Amino acid sequence: MNVRTLTKMALLTAAALILGFIDSLIPIVPSVPGIKLGLSNLVLLYAVFYMRPAEAALLMLLKVGLSSLLFGNAVGAIYAISGGVLSLFGMLLMHKIPGISAVPVSTVGGILHIIGQCVAGCFLISVQPVLLYAPWLLISGTATGVLLGIAARAAFYGVERYERRHGT
Repeated sequence: MNVRTLTKMALLTAAALILGFIDSLIPIVPSVPGIKLGLSNLVLLYAVFYMRPAEAALLMLLKVGLSSLLFGNAVGAIYAISGGVLSLFGMLLMHKIPGISAVPVSTVGGILHIIGQCVAGCFLISVQPVLLYAPWLLISGTATGVLLGIAARAAFYGVERYERRHGT
């Protein structure tokens, strides 16, 4: 990994941590715990579209590991890594489809993140409570995936425009 890539990874990791912290301060549905916007996933979407898969995976692991260490706990880390691995794998596969935009990639990522967390929940808690809670989480994961995909599409337009102007 060269200095430029290492610097980009450090900046993206910091951005993901900051967005994740901001996300934790925004209650989406106060009566339903665990539903978040997932703002830090904007950084992972960027990595899926503009970096190599190994770099995106490293970024996801750094984001999950450091955010769990700084803001969470071991149980939360298990849920985050379960959702993160499945989500990233699905987004990387979706990105291989020619001409696909950030919206469907992000939506699939949101849905798979919830599925990964539900699988972890089945092992950590039990199946029945997870199955009762899963529909609400899947609805929120789909909605936030779409919203983040729209935001990412707009941000990517700006990134591409900047790169065309400055040749970076």
